Amino acid sequence: MRIAVATSDHINADHFGRAKGFAIYHWEKDEPEFIEYIETNINPEEKHQWHKGLSILGDCEIIIAAQAGMKAKYGIKKANLKLVEEEGTVEDVLKRFIDHERFMNKPL
Repeated sequence: MRIAVATSDHINADHFGRAKGFAIYHWEKDEPEFIEYIETNINPEEKHQWHKGLSILGDCEIIIAAQAGMKAKYGIKKANLKLVEEEGTVEDVLKRFIDHERFMNKPL
């Protein structure tokens, strides 16, 4: 699965609509593999630019962001993507998501 983490500084997870870009990872069963960083080209002076981020994430299944606004959440859901709101470093939020997925998919 492809996972996009909203980040402006490549270190911390950011707000979905304000992120300057997304760190894209591929993960199946082992450790996640960094694929690329995609810039959103947002204007820091404008509000409600969530569609710019969403338009570049078409091949991702999961979006991890510190937060997302109501309109962005609606757009993400309509695009059949899963949003995970989590704060921390990119590395930490990615690890927590993967740990949770492994736990939830563990046989009983």
